[in-house]
Amino acid sequence: MTENFKILAQFVKDISCETPDIQSYIFVKENISKYHLNIDIKSKPLKNKMIEVNTTLKFEDKEPNEKKSYFEIIYASIVKVDEEVKDKKDLEKIILCDVQNKIYPNLEKTFLNLLHNSGFPEVKLDKKIDFTQLYNQRSN
Repeated sequence: MTENFKILAQFVKDISCETPDIQSYIFVKENISKYHLNIDIKSKPLKNKMIEVNTTLKFEDKEPNEKKSYFEIIYASIVKVDEEVKDKKDLEKIILCDVQNKIYPNLEKTFLNLLHNSGFPEVKLDKKIDFTQLYNQRSN
């Protein structure tokens, strides 16, 4: 099957890491296993069948702790969609599934570098995100 889109560019649009003080850092270091990864995908149309796709990863503690760190990256992709793509469902699958599967290795590497360079080298993202499965669950 040939792809019906092309990624023209991908880049870090915004990156954030906040650890307010050393006490928070020490607390987070001991509790980082409780942190959860959230993903959010937004898109906006540009000209000439191009779309800006913003994939946001947040790694945060859902517990109401005073001491916490916050990590977030917004990764932008500029996608050119083929003229043949007319159906909204096809476009949705391209944005939520196909583009994500292509960009995720770079996004994950960049995000892990942020965490490791922020003093948390032991953090690993154990589960690979299966965008096809997520898309299929969303569709049902």
